[in-house]
Amino acid sequence: MTQPISRKNLSRLRTWLFSPPERLRAGPLRAGAFPSPLRSVRLTSLLGVALGAAFAVCMVTGVLSHLIQHPPGWFVWPARPAGLYRFTQGLHVATGLATVPLLGAKLWSVYPRLFTWPPLRGAGHAAERLSIAVLVAASLFQVVSGLLNIAHWYAPMPFFFTTGHYWAAWLAVGALLTHVGVKLPVVREALRHPAAGNTDRHPAAGDVGRRQVLTGVAAAAGVITVATVGQTFRPFAAVSVLGPRRPGDGPQGLPVNRTAAAAGVRDTATSPGYRLVVTGFGHTVALSTDDLASMPQHTAVLPIACVEGWSAVGTWSGVRLRDLAALVGADPTRCEAVVESLQAGGRYRTSVVASSHLAAGDTLIATGLGGEPLALDHGYPARLIAPNRPGVMQTKWVSRITLRSTR
Repeated sequence: MTQPISRKNLSRLRTWLFSPPERLRAGPLRAGAFPSPLRSVRLTSLLGVALGAAFAVCMVTGVLSHLIQHPPGWFVWPARPAGLYRFTQGLHVATGLATVPLLGAKLWSVYPRLFTWPPLRGAGHAAERLSIAVLVAASLFQVVSGLLNIAHWYAPMPFFFTTGHYWAAWLAVGALLTHVGVKLPVVREALRHPAAGNTDRHPAAGDVGRRQVLTGVAAAAGVITVATVGQTFRPFAAVSVLGPRRPGDGPQGLPVNRTAAAAGVRDTATSPGYRLVVTGFGHTVALSTDDLASMPQHTAVLPIACVEGWSAVGTWSGVRLRDLAALVGADPTRCEAVVESLQAGGRYRTSVVASSHLAAGDTLIATGLGGEPLALDHGYPARLIAPNRPGVMQTKWVSRITLRSTR
């Protein structure tokens, strides 16, 4: 027969379940390890709501950017308004930067709960803690990788940033939804009844301390935003001292991400033998720089908007892409253009211009910028510039345009 548990052993079991063994009572497991009276369920809930809203904005704008760069068959991205991508991607990066103090404060507010005892109280509790681990890891990955991308520092990332950032976002969202599902009753109660959510581990926590923390977090997010958003929103350019790109800096007043030397096209781009080949529907035309200059010229005021969050507006001049398509008998409303660079390789050596952009009157193969011949680092002798597209898809040093039917 099974022997009953003695009172002494039962007492030991209860002690082990509700407090760590004596040998583990050190560091974060020691009594009084987290003395701050500012932590509370309500504070954590408010920070969680703000962080969730920021994550939602980042997710929507990030998925949109991914779809624009890697469009599935059902996705259509319009040419108008011309600055829409500039806005959505600027919002994506600005919101992502603002999450840095939000995420830090949120992790600080829940940090003591990582050391509750016992570590696991059953299968449900284990699943909840696993989702939290995934959420924290994915969130930190998103913030850190995003900062590295903005700074163009890819050495610490042994993977292609866009792919890793995109798929980690789905992990973060899945873990966040799981976490919200578990904690929603607690959050609702804390937000509905402030007094009930004022205390957590520390009864001294109150409204004044909570407001100070929230004000500090909001101020930090505001300072970060003002100090960086000028790389997209020009009125703040003078005070955005932390913006990695200054919109007016660079040749011809526009920043450059990749120079002709870095792309390995300096010699081929300046060669007298350069020709822009336009092909499709059984016809091929080879155009020199003089041939391009002799065609009807058009001017368009369009932004360059990069995934790193910076953007700048330029006055571009050149030949409309739809006019080049007409040289081979292509109907711009029924075809798309594959634009290739002189670059020998690279993920963005080519880009596809959908019919909505191909037919637009301000989609140009530009040969000039700001009333001057196009600078070599901006894509001389010819580059693509189209409304409402990411900068990585505005192909520079264009060598070939292939028109193909979409119907």
